[in-house]
Amino acid sequence: MNLSFDNTKVAFAYKTTKDLKSAKSLFSTMKYPVLTALGTRFTPFLMKTGLPINGIIRNTIFKQFVGGESLEATAPICDMLNKYGVGVILDYGVEGKESEASFDHAMEEFIRVIAFAATQKNIPVIAIKVSGIARFELLRKLNEAPRLRSGVHENEEQLAEWARVRQRMIRICDAAREYKIGVLVDAEESWIQDPIDRITMEMMEIYNKEQVLVYNTIQLYRHDRLDFLKMSHDIASRQGFLLGVKLVRGAYMEKERARAQEEGYPSPIQKDKDSTDLDYNNAVLFCVDNIDTVGFVVATHNEASSLYAAELLDQKGITHNHPHVHFSQLYGMSDNITFNLAREGYSVSKYLPFGPIRDVIPYLMRRAQENSSVKGQTGRELSLINLELERRKQLEAS
Repeated sequence: MNLSFDNTKVAFAYKTTKDLKSAKSLFSTMKYPVLTALGTRFTPFLMKTGLPINGIIRNTIFKQFVGGESLEATAPICDMLNKYGVGVILDYGVEGKESEASFDHAMEEFIRVIAFAATQKNIPVIAIKVSGIARFELLRKLNEAPRLRSGVHENEEQLAEWARVRQRMIRICDAAREYKIGVLVDAEESWIQDPIDRITMEMMEIYNKEQVLVYNTIQLYRHDRLDFLKMSHDIASRQGFLLGVKLVRGAYMEKERARAQEEGYPSPIQKDKDSTDLDYNNAVLFCVDNIDTVGFVVATHNEASSLYAAELLDQKGITHNHPHVHFSQLYGMSDNITFNLAREGYSVSKYLPFGPIRDVIPYLMRRAQENSSVKGQTGRELSLINLELERRKQLEAS
């Protein structure tokens, strides 16, 4: 196997030197948690004041991590990635709306994204959030329902509301089946995750009979999720459908720990990073060992886990582009993983959000916080960019 994640020529072939220098400036700023904290605190406020900062955001963090302000604006990036054998997972990045009308609008947008994906050569799946089509408080109450003797199940209004959520999911999955585009259901906070898991499994039972169309997301920084993966596979096997999973480490660690401490319950988060890494790799191994009945996405920026997954496929004689295995990284990050995997013939995609600047601000703030809090991530991005800039400089000089 010739796979290496150190090849910066392959990683950044799509970027001009000017683009690389802009990325270097951005990641250099993100390296300082104090600056990032100030930026994430004041940017949403400054957006509301109407001050002319849209241009600054558009040409820096937005350009680095977002595909465009509209669905159609993502097409040039999709085309560019396709030239390098890289796919796209589209994510309608609007969050935080809480009305039935907004939920119906989000559903229609997800269906529009599916229809658009079918017109492109390299968009096998799209991403959705159940909280985009369901009220957060409803999800929270349903999450507690198994531990309640009465209440939510006897409330007709909430049952009717949940029925509308289910109908939205069916509309989205019907469109996915019609256009032959997969649907990745994102994981969310642990205190709303149970109903998300339940409805996603229900959709899998309906739509994953012959192919993997619907995927649930499993956050392996939770200490119970490896067992949940195995339990989900057992249910799928008994019920006669294919399991679809996206394997991630997770995105809500600080929030999860803080809430557990405030509410006085055991934290759902692993005791340390080594435990998370171990469970993540064991989840990859489980999926590879059951590749005939599990379709899975290795969605990680961790080079060791990506290499482990790739090596497992080679060891077991599984083709790099097997329809049940896919790799993915966020657009704007870990190009050394994405483009080097693509060069070796692995199925790999960039997770590409889109939406108006004001609507994707929550997503952008999470990217900024993630890059300042994840040990080594920003440093790794910077070191790779610097290596490539130096390589190009020497090439010009010779």
